[in-house]
Amino acid sequence: MTKPFVAILMGSDSDLPVMQGTIEILKSFSITFEVKVTSAHRTPAATHAYVTDAENRGCKVFICAAGLAAHLAGAVAGITTRPIIGVPIDCGPLNGQDALLSTVMMPAGVPVATVAIGSAGAKNAAYLAAQILAVADDELAKRVKENRAENAQAVIAKDAALQLKLASL
Repeated sequence: MTKPFVAILMGSDSDLPVMQGTIEILKSFSITFEVKVTSAHRTPAATHAYVTDAENRGCKVFICAAGLAAHLAGAVAGITTRPIIGVPIDCGPLNGQDALLSTVMMPAGVPVATVAIGSAGAKNAAYLAAQILAVADDELAKRVKENRAENAQAVIAKDAALQLKLASL
């Protein structure tokens, strides 16, 4: 049996700086992943072949990042029934709003879970993928809960530091 993995698909290599957050978070959870540049418009046959092959090899979640027309997530959702997470890239004259609408407006029966535009969305895509995989992996579920608790503690610590600073003004 192959180890489950997440496929990160990007419409362009210029999306990598935004998607670096996805990669870092998946690594922090020890989630296996692959990263590929493929285009819904320029390489549709190659996109279809990769998605089919990845699913056969154990891909459980696809994270698709694209800007502008941003049809990659929708195209992938039309190929597989695995969960798709769309990340609208903040680029172009509309700063990702066009990508958001292109990603989120899917017809009934072909869902794409769409996260925020840009780097916050890229990070949340990784967290969502971890939560999806954690449904069938209790150890991963524990790590996700621990991470959430660590994030909460970091906010509490920042507030405590702020309160000390304000008290000394």
